[in-house]
Amino acid sequence: MEITTEHYLVLSALLFVIGAYGVIVRRNLIIVLMCLELMLNSANLAFVAFSRALGDMTGQVFMIMSITVAAAEVAVGLALLVAIYSHRESLDIDILKLLKG
Repeated sequence: MEITTEHYLVLSALLFVIGAYGVIVRRNLIIVLMCLELMLNSANLAFVAFSRALGDMTGQVFMIMSITVAAAEVAVGLALLVAIYSHRESLDIDILKLLKG
């Protein structure tokens, strides 16, 4: 049995759905950030799958740029989490509603 592009795309879609479900349902900010990273990694998998199928390096270049953006997002997101936790002593999403100014 050969692994085709469709296999990669089904796995990518499954990972994206799991990540989206986690973002919608979970209440902890750390879990929500992890689910967002899962969604980004599923998009990276789709980029690489299409790059492999087309025999072009463009998808892999987009994947590397996406990983760079994801690393910056994690750095900023964790800094915000530390700031929120130091002021509110909780990482519940409902606390963010109190931050409206």
